[in-house]
This record gives sequence, structure tokens and C-alpha cells, in this order.
Amino acid sequence: MRMLTFIFKFKESLMKKHRWFLLIAFILSALFLGACNFPVGESDADADATTIASTSAAVFTHAAETSAVTTGVPSATTEPGATVLPTGTNTLIPTVPPASTATKKPIPCNRGSFVKDVTIPDGKEIPAGDAFTKTWRIKNNGSCTWGANYVVIFDSGEQMGAPATAPLGGSVAPGATIDISVNLTAPSNPGNYQGNFKLRSHDNIVFGINADAQGPFWVKIVVPNPTPTPGLPTLPPPPPPIHSSGSLDISSSFTVDLDEGQIAPPIANRDIQFKAVSAVEKYITVSSNVVIVDMGVSKPTKAQCDGITIGLAQTPLSSSLVNHYFCYNTNLGRTGRFKITAYDGSTLSIDYLTWE
Repeated sequence: MRMLTFIFKFKESLMKKHRWFLLIAFILSALFLGACNFPVGESDADADATTIASTSAAVFTHAAETSAVTTGVPSATTEPGATVLPTGTNTLIPTVPPASTATKKPIPCNRGSFVKDVTIPDGKEIPAGDAFTKTWRIKNNGSCTWGANYVVIFDSGEQMGAPATAPLGGSVAPGATIDISVNLTAPSNPGNYQGNFKLRSHDNIVFGINADAQGPFWVKIVVPNPTPTPGLPTLPPPPPPIHSSGSLDISSSFTVDLDEGQIAPPIANRDIQFKAVSAVEKYITVSSNVVIVDMGVSKPTKAQCDGITIGLAQTPLSSSLVNHYFCYNTNLGRTGRFKITAYDGSTLSIDYLTWE
């Protein structure tokens, strides 16, 4: 039985080899027939021979490998120590999506941007009540021209005497600048003040500065506390008004009206009297509602004389009273003072002054 199996496999192997030999013979015949059609030449013949030899070698090699596999000849075993080369791996390159294009926002019709303060920078001190002019430089940052009917308006904060509206003073194309001025007055009280302003279009659209066209432009000032001017002397208060004044020589037993400076006046107007009781006993006496007080040798002020309320009904006279001042209240309620300038026993000399 084994013998029959061997014979069968051997026969099958011969048949396969026979088919390969027929295939090789067919290919070689085709090559020779094709070579006859090429031009004759030494270099071309050499090329044809080389081509035929290479093709034949490849066919015989393929046949031998196929025969070896068919007949069950074991394949070659990798020798120890041999390096097996890795099989190449295809790497996928990611696809980068195209960059998205941002949508450009349209430029608003009315919009401004602040450039600079031409006058009155923020925080400038301005005395209370002083007039000043604030000027801003503003750029037309929109897409519409600011025409003659555009105005600047007071928006909020401290108005400082600003008008409700004021003309721009010219036409402003997109991208151009204009100097806008407003006349103002500093408040009367010390402190920090800010007034905000915006623009208004011909169709009553109120707009301002910044990207949203809603921001105001402003004026910021400081009104300082008033300070006295250094170096100026403090003026004394004006003297009180005087009703009458002068010098009087009063003889013994005579009376005096100190309101008008009259000697021997009517009884109703008498204030004091030089009264002689004897050759040596002599007095200054007062009428009803009249007060006199010895103030010494210092000249009293009106305020000091206004403060007297109680005095003597009679004051003894002597030469020691020369240069003494006396404050008095007259029977008509006026305040005054007199100074004894001389006394010889028979005549009393005084300088008097009665205030209103």
C-alpha cells in the first residue's frame, strides 16, 4: 500500500514538472521569434541575449521554487543570529481642516473716539467762580460724515454752566478729527467735579466714543479751598461813627450837654455840671440817667465805654485828675469819653468825643 502511494505521488510530481517545462519552452520560443523582428546590430544582439538569459533564469528559478513547494521539500530555516528586518508600516497623515474666516462686523454710522484734551487736563485746579473753556479733540470713527446739524450735548454729572447743546463748528468726514469746545464756569464750593458730554446727529441719534459708541467724553476739575493772599496786612476795623467831638472850657457852676458839646444847655439836655461847694470843695456831678466812670490815663475804646453801667453821682475834682479819661453815657443813650486836659480850681478844660 505504501508503495502504491509513493508511486502515485512521484507520478504526480513528474506531471507537474512536465507542465513547467512546456511553459518554459513556450516562453523561449516567443522570445526568439520576437528577436528576429529587431534590426541587426552588434549592440542590439548583445542586449537581446542579455534579456533572454535574464528571463530564462527567472523562469527556471520560479519553476524550481514551485517544484520545491509542490514536492514537499521543507523551506529554509533562518540561521541562528540572523536579523529579521521589520516590515514597513504605513503612517496616516491627518488632514488639517481649512481655517475659518471671521465675519467682519460693519462699522456703525455714528461713532467717535477720544484723541486728547486740548485744554484743561483732568484734575486741573480752577478757582471757584472762574470761567474757562474746555476743548477736546475727537475723531470720527464711524462711517457717516458729521454735518452742520450735529451738536455736542451735556449728558450727565456737573453741568458747570454748560449750554444744553453747542454746535460742532464744522463738517467731519470719517477718519477726520475736530476740536470741540464748551464754555464753562467753576462751581462756587470747593471739591472735585466732572461733567460728561456726548454728540447728537441731525436725526436726534445720541452717540459717544469707544467701540460701542456709548461712552461720554468729560471734563474733570478741582475747585480748591480759598487761601488768604500772603503778605497783605490785616486791616483794622473802621472806627465807629462819631456824633460830635471837641474841646470845652467849663467854668465853675456851669453845665454841659455832651451829646452836642454845648455849655449851659436847656435843662432837659444837661449831662454834667462843674459844681463848686466851696473854694476848695468842687465836683463833677451828673444829671439823671447819666453815668461817668474814671478810666485812668489809658484811652478807652468805644467797646470799653459801652460796657459801663454804674458810676458815681459826683466825682471830686483835683489837679491829680489831669490827663485822666472818663467814659460816659449821655441822657440820650449815647456813649462817649472825655479827657481832663487842665484844672486850676476855677476852670475845667476837657476834650470830648461822643459816638453815634
